[in-house]
Amino acid sequence: MPFPLDPADLQRRRLFKFTASALAVQAVAACGGDANAADGNADDAVRKAVADFGALAPEGTHCLVRADVPEASWSASYNPDRQLFIGSAIKTFILGQFVIDAETSYNGTSGNMPQTIGDEVRSPGSPVFVDLNGTLPAKYALEAMIAHSDNTATDMAYAAVGADRVRQLIARAGLTHTRIPDSTRRLFSYLAGAPDGVDLGWEALMAELAKPSLPNARPAINDRQSMLSTATELVAWYRQSLSGKFFTQPATLTEYKRILAMADAISLVVPADIIAYGKGGSIDWLDFHTISFPGQMIVDQVLVTFCFTYNWRGAETSTGAPFQAFVKAVRPVLQACVDAIRK
Repeated sequence: MPFPLDPADLQRRRLFKFTASALAVQAVAACGGDANAADGNADDAVRKAVADFGALAPEGTHCLVRADVPEASWSASYNPDRQLFIGSAIKTFILGQFVIDAETSYNGTSGNMPQTIGDEVRSPGSPVFVDLNGTLPAKYALEAMIAHSDNTATDMAYAAVGADRVRQLIARAGLTHTRIPDSTRRLFSYLAGAPDGVDLGWEALMAELAKPSLPNARPAINDRQSMLSTATELVAWYRQSLSGKFFTQPATLTEYKRILAMADAISLVVPADIIAYGKGGSIDWLDFHTISFPGQMIVDQVLVTFCFTYNWRGAETSTGAPFQAFVKAVRPVLQACVDAIRK
């Protein structure tokens, strides 16, 4: 789930003043309505748990759970159309495009094709590959991208499929409020002050992030290089992709699910012994932070698709108390969904 950007661990902590009031204005404008309402036709326990999640940050959260119970589907939501920063949760789209390309061997794409780890793709926030060099089959990079949110692995996958093809998949899914960067390293370069579309390169980016201050730093939420979506669109994506809509071969869906089942966020919030798929995300950039987890779980053959995102500003990072608060708020929602289905 981690999406660290922390230069004094690697990059700790530039202070770009992305004010709480600015975040609130953007959030309310995006959702176009009451920032304190929990809606839907789910039972009271589910709706209360969803409202409690929203209370983490009334102007900086969105949530949607949808249970596809035969002939009686239900949902509960909290500002599901609010566009927020979702961090590495966007990596599900990259995985989706990769396995689509592998179906037809587009440009020679396959899970076994060799990919190179090196400074050409090395990126901050890479707990698996950051100090490694060499080659390995692409499927292991995909696994590192999802299971460990490794950004070097992500840029290896990006290099194979291309950001524009991923954006075409997002458009094909009907997701009009979802944004992805050209690569994770171009995202970091832009946030650090580089022109849009410019990749500073590994050494230059790390040198820039090591500076005492970044006078040209940009906010994580921007209209150029960012990672944005809504709960409505992420739930729509998982419902479509996990049904196999974009794949022509059963084996492709199996591989897509196999890798998504590795996400570390699953064991943190999904009730025990429930099959689930998803990809979480987080970021600590300056004084802005996010934690997000969209996905799907299967409860007694009922599909429950969900998205939870929490954006906030302050000194506490995504690995501290807010992370624990996020986990403690999400668990009851998913447990309430299980209980409602098993009544």
